[in-house]
Amino acid sequence: MNDARNDKLKQIPKLPGVYIMRDGIGNIIYIGKAKSLKDRITSYFNADINSKAAAIITAMRKIDYILSASEREALIIERQLINKVKPFFNSMWKDDKSYPYIKFSINEDFPRLIFTRKKIKDGALYFGPYPQIFYIKKFVHWLVKLFKIRPCKIDISEKFLPDEKKVKSCLYYHTGMCTAPCLGKITSKDYKEKIKSVELFLRGKLKKLENDWEKQMLNLSKNLRYEEAWEIRDRLYALTNISERVMINEITQDEINQSVQRADSINELKNVLGLKHQPVLIEGFDNSNIQGTNAVAFMVRFQNGLADKKNYRKFKIKTVIGADDFASMREVVFRRYSYLMRKNETLPDLILIDGGKGQLRAAVNALEELKVQIPIISLAKKNEEIFLQNKDKALVLSRHSLALRLLQLVRDESHRSAVSYHRKLRERIEK
Repeated sequence: MNDARNDKLKQIPKLPGVYIMRDGIGNIIYIGKAKSLKDRITSYFNADINSKAAAIITAMRKIDYILSASEREALIIERQLINKVKPFFNSMWKDDKSYPYIKFSINEDFPRLIFTRKKIKDGALYFGPYPQIFYIKKFVHWLVKLFKIRPCKIDISEKFLPDEKKVKSCLYYHTGMCTAPCLGKITSKDYKEKIKSVELFLRGKLKKLENDWEKQMLNLSKNLRYEEAWEIRDRLYALTNISERVMINEITQDEINQSVQRADSINELKNVLGLKHQPVLIEGFDNSNIQGTNAVAFMVRFQNGLADKKNYRKFKIKTVIGADDFASMREVVFRRYSYLMRKNETLPDLILIDGGKGQLRAAVNALEELKVQIPIISLAKKNEEIFLQNKDKALVLSRHSLALRLLQLVRDESHRSAVSYHRKLRERIEK
């Protein structure tokens, strides 16, 4: 299961350098130096479950590294990058805060997974501490869903069940997300049997867990218990994705500088627009037509400041007759986000419209009809004015602003793509 990762680890040189660890959306979460990159990076995957290294592994999805001429040079590069980026784990471990543990209450008849900042001798198992609670909460949520662990805070024992009136309407039970021990639907023995693999998972004994599940799946299939076998198959699939999640790449100092600049532009954009979240995912729109014929539109997507071309989308205008940029913009924005909402897919952190107040108002109308709230702005090319929803005065940034450069990059790419698509479509029709 980990062969691909092990092959990549073997390829890392035993030379001094700096390693950069990133989360699932590309943010740098930790920077470290090493006399031997291979030995240091490999050590993270063999770390004790309660160590700081294990906490990083929980959040990490990608490792980049820079080779240096000496350990001293690695130290200088590390300090420069930490001062510039201020990664989460580097910053947090300077503090002496009390970080949370995961408590697995095996001392209860029906164990739960609980967050706590106190580790006491009560018969439960404790894992952690974890400095990044955001990631660990997602991790625990996945475990609760996967193993159907009861998510409630109710104290339950096999002898003393709660009043049925208080729990019979529980959504977790009715949606099949919980085995409902509170209603006496499962015995303590059977419940613990179903979730016994949780401890293996929390202790990092993934290979044994994989082998156990493969045997269970085969036995269930042989006995024609296909639904239960499919459930085990889904667990194996999830386990494979969790354990093979780390990418390891050698990069240059210049590439790191570019990555830092992109991060700075995203942070600056968040601040100047007053957004609640970093605009990691930006979608940009532009229309194209000549004398009102063959009207089209194009949407580009940028993630972490980079073009995500596999998720570009093109549109033929269907409901608008003639050259009406406003109506065309309203149509494509409505079509795009009604589709994402219908499919329950991820919405962008920011929408950028190529144009001025009119184009922005048309796009806002589409979002209002859909009753969806997504931050949306437009960028007019003439004076590089940024128009914001519900604000009459345009925002004008310095020509040297990293935030403006990012918006220009998205706007220009959407315009180029829309014009190119319209030209190809027209040429095809004329033939």
